Amino acid sequence: MSNLKKVALGSQGLQVSVEGLGCMGMSGFTGGTIYGPTDDTESIATIHRAQELGITMLDTADVYGPFHNEQLLGRALAGRRKQFTVATKFGFEIGDDGQWNYQYNGRPEYVRKSIERSLRHLNTDYIDLYYLHRVDANTPIEDTVGAMSRLVEEGKVRYLGLSEVSADELRRGHAVHPISALETEYSLFDRTVEENGMLALTRELGVGFVGYSPLGRGFLSGEIKRPDDFAADDSRRIFPRYQGENFAKNLELVAKLEALAQAKGVTSAQLALAWVLAQGVVVIPGTKRRKYLEANVAAANIFLGPAELAELDAIMPVGSVAGAAYPSFG
Repeated sequence: MSNLKKVALGSQGLQVSVEGLGCMGMSGFTGGTIYGPTDDTESIATIHRAQELGITMLDTADVYGPFHNEQLLGRALAGRRKQFTVATKFGFEIGDDGQWNYQYNGRPEYVRKSIERSLRHLNTDYIDLYYLHRVDANTPIEDTVGAMSRLVEEGKVRYLGLSEVSADELRRGHAVHPISALETEYSLFDRTVEENGMLALTRELGVGFVGYSPLGRGFLSGEIKRPDDFAADDSRRIFPRYQGENFAKNLELVAKLEALAQAKGVTSAQLALAWVLAQGVVVIPGTKRRKYLEANVAAANIFLGPAELAELDAIMPVGSVAGAAYPSFG
C-alpha cells in the first residue's frame, strides 16, 4: 500500500488522497480519441490498482466519451464504491444520442437531467463531488449552483465543485452554496492560476484546488519529441501549444526539466508532479495504464527543497510557455 496522504478538499469535510486519478484518457471523445487508443480491460485494472496504491479520488465527466467514461467507471466500481470519492462533471450540452453539440448548458432543468444520467451511467445512487464543467454564459451561475445545491439536499450529491471559472463566478457560486473544489489546469507548463490570482482566491475562500493536466497533457513526460509522436487521432495535434514554432520552443523547456530530473534520479514526469504537489494542491494526473500510475504515485514521495523549487521556477517561470492552451471552436 502507498502512504499517499489524505488532505481536506475545501472546508465542508471532504477528504481525498493528495493524488487522484484522472480518467479522461481512458475514453474516446467526439471527433477522435483524447490520447491515442484505449483499452477498457487495462483501464479497469488501472482503477483497481489505484485503490491498492492509496488513491481515493477518481475524476470523470459525462462528456468523456461522451458517456463511455462514466459507464467504464460504473463497471470498475462494482463492489468498491465506498472506497472511492467519485468526482464527475456536467455542463457540456450532450444529447441523448451521446453527441456534444458544442454548446454549454447550465440551466436548472439540464442540471437535473445530467445528474440522473450520470447516476445511471456510474451505477451509483450518489456522487461525491459534482462539478459544473464549464459555465453557460446564458445562465446566471447563481441559478446553476442553486440547482446543484438542491441535489445536495436530496442526497444525490455530497459536495459541489466548479471547473475553469472566473474569480467573479467562483465568488458568486460560493455565495449560493459552499464550493468544495475548483478544478483548473495547473502545471509547470501552465501557471495561469498563479498569474490571474485564482489559486490565491481559493485559499481566501476555503475552496479546495484540484489541478488537472499536471504533466502539461503529457508533454512534461519528455516522451514527446516530435509532433509525429502524437497518434493521428490524438486531440493534442489541434492544440496550439503543440504545433509549429510553439512545439519547438516548449520542447526546449522540457529539455531543461529532463536535465534536472536526471540529476535527481527521477523522471521528468515525476519531477513535474512533485512540483505541483509542493504548491499545496491536489492533483489528478491522467493515465490509462498501471505502469504510469505507479510512477505518478511514487512522485508523491519526492521532496523538493527551496533551492530545487527555485531552480524549477527559473526553468519554467509564469508565462514562459508558447501557444494557447485550447484551439478555438468559434
